[in-house]
Amino acid sequence: MKLLAALAFAALLVADLVSAIGVVWARHESRVLFVELTRLQNTRDELNVDFGRLELEQATWADPGRIEQMARSQLGMVNPPPEDVELIQR
Repeated sequence: MKLLAALAFAALLVADLVSAIGVVWARHESRVLFVELTRLQNTRDELNVDFGRLELEQATWADPGRIEQMARSQLGMVNPPPEDVELIQR
């Protein structure tokens, strides 16, 4: 009977140790994943700032006034004279 009680005690002790190690491992993994999540959120925020800056830059480059100015100065484009304009109706 004492042998059976000693084996049961040993089994419970091993189960307790395994459970404790499992809890420590799970908490460690949780912390590692939280750090990774925080890093990814910071990266996302930085990318959102860059995206907003690039959208503003694109809007600046695509401004119709700027495009017209570039067409006139670099390409030598001009508005056609009124006699060369033809209106087409559907």
